[in-house]
Amino acid sequence: MSLDSIADELRRNLMRFAGLNHTVKFAFDEGGVLLLDGTVTPPTLSTEDGEAETTLRLSLDNAEKLIAGSLNPTLAYTLGKLKIDGSLGVALKLAGMLED
Repeated sequence: MSLDSIADELRRNLMRFAGLNHTVKFAFDEGGVLLLDGTVTPPTLSTEDGEAETTLRLSLDNAEKLIAGSLNPTLAYTLGKLKIDGSLGVALKLAGMLED
């Protein structure tokens, strides 16, 4: 899956992140970022780099699996497939929203 297809999938489900009340950056191992702003309604997603409270670092392949629900966020973190910079609480809140 490409950065564009992951962005498209997240955009189709942006309202899932309403109430996040935080900013989260997805930084991909292969390059590129997605910036999710859950502080606004409706939430927004951008491919522009910027400041975020929490940064999730992972591969595009693992991001695809997380979004599809075939990779548990907690397991990904435990196995080192997902690295978190910033608030672990925000990452856990986002994980819960991804699993809904």
